Amino acid sequence: MTATHPQPAILALSDGRVFHGFALGHRGCSVGEVCFNTSITGYQEILSDPSYKEQLITFTTPHIGNVGTNSSDMESDRVYASGMIIRQAARIHSNYRSQQDLDTWLKAHRVVAISGVDTRALTRHLRDHGAINGAIASDGSSAEMLVAKARAWPGLQGRDLVGEVTSAAPREWREGSYMLDDARHRGTDAELPVVVMDFGCKHNILRMLADRGLALHLLPASASAEAVRARQPRGIFLSNGPGDPAAVDYAVATIRDLLRHDIPIFGICMGHQLLCQALGLKTFKLKFGHRGGNHPVAHGGKVEISSQNHGFAVSDEAIPDGVEVTHRSLFDGTIEGIALRGRPVFSVQYHPEASPGPHDGGYLFDRFAAMVEAYGEQTH
Repeated sequence: MTATHPQPAILALSDGRVFHGFALGHRGCSVGEVCFNTSITGYQEILSDPSYKEQLITFTTPHIGNVGTNSSDMESDRVYASGMIIRQAARIHSNYRSQQDLDTWLKAHRVVAISGVDTRALTRHLRDHGAINGAIASDGSSAEMLVAKARAWPGLQGRDLVGEVTSAAPREWREGSYMLDDARHRGTDAELPVVVMDFGCKHNILRMLADRGLALHLLPASASAEAVRARQPRGIFLSNGPGDPAAVDYAVATIRDLLRHDIPIFGICMGHQLLCQALGLKTFKLKFGHRGGNHPVAHGGKVEISSQNHGFAVSDEAIPDGVEVTHRSLFDGTIEGIALRGRPVFSVQYHPEASPGPHDGGYLFDRFAAMVEAYGEQTH
């Protein structure tokens, strides 16, 4: 901390456990589900991922803020995480791309955060007891008040948060990946129209798709199958997003309708879960979720190291005929990817676009682009 006398802050869990630390970012109080992320880098990308809406993120890496923040590393137009919990904030940030230090950036986005927490003890507590509601305060609230607020918070299960993060209206996307060499985003010659059903899509997913010559048309999560088909797309992408996939039944109905046609479909994270529900599978809440950039996934006799962020997963019960499980977590064996036999439809639970994380799954974007191109040749 840079302040001589840092202001105290408190993290209180709904089970009564309390952690004391120091205020960081916006002064106030914030409530959400306490989770942990094991990524070593990418704190800005993680905090601005819409999938983290109403979550308090514990970073297991003890030193956060070293490289500052910048406008190009945002994964959306704002910070969606409800709060941040860290061991130690960097006293000095150093990177040629940095525009603001972490504390200033958090204040600008009105994010309540706490440093000085024993994040190892907190992470072990979450692993033993599962995801827990919590409250962070730097406004003088007592621990007793915060425990009561955490207990009163409704949690994520059964809640549709997609409607709170999706695009308000249809929009276009043409921006490609960021190039470090000349500090700008790659231009694209997008030709193949693809509809993105926006459940809270990360920017780097859109950039990876645009890099492959796909002209992206983002539609709100509530868009009907008729609205999707009216765009005459050659492919459909189902994005990531927050909350309980079982509560987003309207999108499941739309996807089920779209599956009546042979158009290529690719889903990531929430999109994977919604596609699976449309195919007849069910989802469930994980004990403490998968969040980090070091998750091993088995696929076709190989192992990919993946970036993950999900608190819900697809159940193994009653897998329908024609659905092939293509990827599995080597941590707990849960489903990490599926495909429809003989059809251009597939999805993965993890994040092949990384940002942050490894790029082992980048081939999935190539696969989808090839399917889109082939479909276009068949129909035009």
